[in-house]
Parts: sequence; C-alpha cells; structure tokens
Amino acid sequence: MKQRYLLLFGLAASVALNSSCNNASTEKVKEEENPQGEDFEYVAEQFADLQVLRYKVPGFEDLTPQQKELVYYLYEAALCGRDIIYDQKYKHNLAIRKTVENIVNTYSGNKETEDWNNFMVYVKRIWFSNGIHHHYSNGKFLPEIPKPYFAELVAASDPKGFPMAPESSEFAVLVEIMFDPTIDAKIVNQAANIDNVAQSANNFYEGVTQKEVDNYYAKFSEGKGTKIPEYGLNSKVVKENGVVTERIWKVGGMYTQAIEKIVFWLEKAIPLSETPEQKESLEKLVAYYRSGDVNDWDIYNTAWVQDVKSQVDVVNGFIEVYLDAIGKKGSFESVVSFKDMKATERIKAISEQAQWFEDNSPLIEEHKKAEVKGIEAKVITVVVESGDAAPTTPIGINLPNNNWVREEKGSKSVSLGNIVHAYNMAKAKGSTLDEFGVNEKVIKRIKEHGALSSDLHTDMHEVIGHASGKINPGVGTPDQTLKQYASCLEEARADLVALYYIMDPKLIEIGVMNTLDVGRAEYDGYIMNGLMTQLTRIKIGDEIEEAHMRNRQLVAKWAYEKGKGDNVIEFIKRDGKTYVQINDYNKLRTLFGELLREIQRIKSEGDFAAGQALVETYGVKVDQELHTEVLERYAKLNLAPYSGFIQPKLVPVMEGDKIVDVKVEYPTDFTQQMLEYSKNYSLLPSYN
Repeated sequence: MKQRYLLLFGLAASVALNSSCNNASTEKVKEEENPQGEDFEYVAEQFADLQVLRYKVPGFEDLTPQQKELVYYLYEAALCGRDIIYDQKYKHNLAIRKTVENIVNTYSGNKETEDWNNFMVYVKRIWFSNGIHHHYSNGKFLPEIPKPYFAELVAASDPKGFPMAPESSEFAVLVEIMFDPTIDAKIVNQAANIDNVAQSANNFYEGVTQKEVDNYYAKFSEGKGTKIPEYGLNSKVVKENGVVTERIWKVGGMYTQAIEKIVFWLEKAIPLSETPEQKESLEKLVAYYRSGDVNDWDIYNTAWVQDVKSQVDVVNGFIEVYLDAIGKKGSFESVVSFKDMKATERIKAISEQAQWFEDNSPLIEEHKKAEVKGIEAKVITVVVESGDAAPTTPIGINLPNNNWVREEKGSKSVSLGNIVHAYNMAKAKGSTLDEFGVNEKVIKRIKEHGALSSDLHTDMHEVIGHASGKINPGVGTPDQTLKQYASCLEEARADLVALYYIMDPKLIEIGVMNTLDVGRAEYDGYIMNGLMTQLTRIKIGDEIEEAHMRNRQLVAKWAYEKGKGDNVIEFIKRDGKTYVQINDYNKLRTLFGELLREIQRIKSEGDFAAGQALVETYGVKVDQELHTEVLERYAKLNLAPYSGFIQPKLVPVMEGDKIVDVKVEYPTDFTQQMLEYSKNYSLLPSYN
C-alpha cells in the first residue's frame, strides 16, 4: 500500500506532514545543510490547484557502471508503461490526450491570448492527472475555454495528427465528453447503496454490474484455502455474447504493445542483476507479464521480498487498487530506486522492533500475529516514477499487498527519501500552519518537530502498520469482505498503528526520537488536517471520495466524537475563525488504540456492516459551513494543495553499441517533458 504525500503547511525546508524520511537524523532539514546544492530549483511552476516540483538523485554518480546500466533499463521499462495508466483511468483518455497534444504541437494561431493560456492549463492538468479526472478528488475537470474557441484550435491544427478525423461523429462525441460535466463525472464512485462499478468512469469494467462482477469472482476462491491470489488484479471485466469474462493485461493480451516493451527492457536488465535473488525476481516478473496469471504474480512477489541485498530495486506492475471502487483492479505503476544506506538507519531501528510493536498493540489477542515475518525496511533514492506513481507520488510504500504473501513471506517497506527532501525544500509562498494553527505553542512545536514526526508516522504506517494483524481463518480477503471500504479502512488501520506508537516512550528507547513532543506535534497536525485543512482539496458541496482523505477524517472525527465527554479535542472560535485544539494527548492516544482495535476486528472478521458504518458515519460527510470557511481562509494564502514532479532524465553514454556510463539530467519544463514522453512512449492505440 502507498502513503500519499500531503503538503499541509508549506514551510520552507522544514515541515512535510505525512511524509517519509530524508535523513537518519532527528533534526529537521535545513537548507544550509543541503548536500544537493542550494542553487537547485525545486519548484518549477504552479497552475490551477497544482504545483510542479523537481527532485535530485544524490548518490547516482557513486553507483557502479553495471548498476547504472541496470537502472537505465529499469527506467525505460517504467516509462514504457505510461500509456497504460491513462487508459485504465478512462477509456477516452488516450484519444483526448492525443487530441490536445496535437493542438499544442501544430496549432498555427496566436498563442499569446488568455484563451490559449487557459487551454494550456487544461492540457497540463491532463498530464498531471493522467487523464481528465482529478488525480485526487476523482471528479472530472473541464476546459475553461469557450467551446467555439476549441473548435478554432482544432481547425488551425494539423488534421492528420488527431486520433480521428475532426469532422467525424466520433470526434464530436470526444469533444462533448470533454465539455459536458455530466458525462462520466467521477472516475471512482464509492457512494453507498449504488452500483459502484457502473457509476465509476474508470476503464476496469464495461457492460457489467457490480453484482455480476462479485458473482464472477466469487467462484475463483472456492476451495482454494488461505493462499488466495489477487484475482482480477490485472484484467478488465467485460461481457461478451452475454457472458462475463476478463481481458487479461499481459503479453498477447490487452495492453500487449506496452507490456512487450516493458518485458524487452526487463530482459535487458536481468543479466546485470546484482544478486541471484534479484535475477530470480526479475525473471519471475517477466514470466508473470507473459502469462498474466495472478498465481505467477504471487510467485514474483515471493521472490521480490527475498531480494534484500541488492542496492538497486524496482516496483513494476499492476499494484494499488485505489482507482477501483470495489478494490480489485491494480493500476500500473513503477518506481526505480536504490538504497540510501545512511538514511536507512532510523527506519531499520523500527523494523527490528516489529514483533515488540505487534505484541504490545491494543488489538484483540487472536487478531495479533504470533510471528511477524520478513519485514525489510529502508530509505530509497528514487530515480524515476511512472504510471500511478507519477507525476504525483507516494512517499512511503509497503508491498506486496496480498495478505497471505505478507504473512508467510514478509514485506518490504520503503520511504522515498529524496522525494521527501524535495517537498521539504520546496519554497511555498505562505504557510497554512500559521493560518490554521490553534496557538503559538502548537505552531512552534510543529515547526520544531513536524519533519521528524511525519517521517516517523510514515515509517510506522508502512513498516509496522500494514504488516500488523491477521485475518481470522476462513475469512475472505478485504476486497471480498469489505468491498468498496477496504482501502479506506486499511489506510486508517495503518495510520492508527503509527499514531498509537508515536506517543510511546519505546521510540525514545530505540533512539529514533528524543522527546514525546514529536508525538504531540504529529497529533496536532493530524487532527488539524483530518478535521479541517484537508478540506481544501474538495469543492463546496462535495463529499469525500478519496480513500486516504476518508481515512484521515474517519480517524480524527471518530476521536473527536468519542472524546467529547472528556473534551479531548475541541473546536474553538477566535476572531471569527475556527481552530481545533487537543486538550489531552494521552486520552487521545487511548482513543486511537480503541479505534485501531475495532478496525482490526472488522478486517479480521470481515465485518462489512461495521466497516460501512464507520466510513459512512465519520469519513464521508463534510460540515459545509466549516468547509466554506476553510476554503476562504486558504484562498488568501495563494498556495497549491497538490504537488507532483518533473522526472529526472537518464542519458546513456555510448561507445559504439555499448553503454559505458549513464548520466542524470534534470529537466525544468513540465510541458516539454510530457511532450517528449508522448513522442517516445506512446505505445498504445487510442482505444484498447
């Protein structure tokens, strides 16, 4: 599972709430100590509600020539999957992207007008979100230009470059889709008591109902025991001649044009493997892409978690299920990285105590693991990200997601060190902390301890959160039992593990922090975010859809409601503004433990009704009056609530047909990189 970054406070070079570690020290990052050079510009541009950042790859030059060549091949394999995520998110995305890119490349008219600038904002939003639905809120965004102006753009562009003839009825339908807010309005619709499959615009299902999908997959798990693979992870479900069936994403199947190229680069990487375990892992990944068999995916993941000695690593596949309302279909993503040896010290200290954390958790005893196996934790330096990991990126990853593989074979937990460093170094124009912090004591504490507290939160969320607890014998996997609520509840469960332990003296004992004020800073920020500041990410009148946002509000609002009798958390008014204040940190920790125990029970027992009640009661509805106030206050700060990245570029140094070295370049222009990617990695047809 992934921990998504949340840029909350916009502090220059210090606070990155819900981030992961960027060094092994307990001190916050200071710009004057930046080993990557003070002249590097981390912020590239800002448009709409988005900010585009850049990151560096420190230590790449210290890799061996063989490691650099290995990384280069994995880099190419990552980028070859770029088109897949566009098509997975919405069946018309590739056609729309190719349409607007042709205008960008060939339009012969005036490019100095306000309408053109607004058109370019729309194009960049498509690139940023890998399609026409917002990457976080799930709602469709529209071109903020007159429809007749778009017709002028089309007329003054090369007609041969469009995916279909501009005068065709198909093109007219495509334009209507772009401009009509009612057509396929949400990429993921997790509302209660609706057909979540039919009402979601993603391209995982076509012509089928949620009931038909549930019935189709129910038969796969019958009599399979406990080692159930992630059925449906790598396919689109369709109805052919009245029969429900799958189109598998594999070589020779759906997306074969892109997957064949991914396999091509993976096979070039295999001979350069650092260890026998890495070689076996990459071979198993290729075998899976060729077969499309989810059992082969488990075999690959088993090999991958056992590769703990290699410095270079890669995530590549159909992995996270957040884009599927019922939590079955994996979005393509890839993260290519190498281990940051020094920065791994803190996260290693936590992973080495995983059994202690499990034994001392507030879970019901029968829901605890008797033996926590194979947790490999490290800080990585990211080289490139693709698919669902770019341009917006996780800052912590814990994989694999299959419960039986995690329980029997172990897992890998990583924090994306240089990504978090880039977030910390980005210069925001103002601070939400100064605006929304309840008092100077809280603001000072977060400024002093916020970077470390958020690092520790992410470390524990990934390392001991997702790896904790177990499902009762005979209970199905969360996608079967908890359905559309599985992702939200799993993220809440992992957050609560982190929140419970960040106020534990054990963290001082093992040397990862030196004061419980670090934990208090995390509580301050988490509650403020869950109850107030994350509302900057949705529009007035909207409910919360995204799993991580639901999770955070669920945790914060449940604790607020259950703690009312003791006034654990309270809303206070000052000068016409609302603030949230924690009055008793120890009682809040107790509440977090109680909620953790209940959510683990829900997962362990497969209690759908209780899970649904928790999410719908606490995680979905928004106080509209408070939401209006938060948006008005936030608008005055002129900040972008979402950030993503321009990717570094690897350039091989050749002697004849042999790579002798690889250099890293740092592009500065988001538009240029996106057009370059489309030129080099457009491997899929407009419709698949």
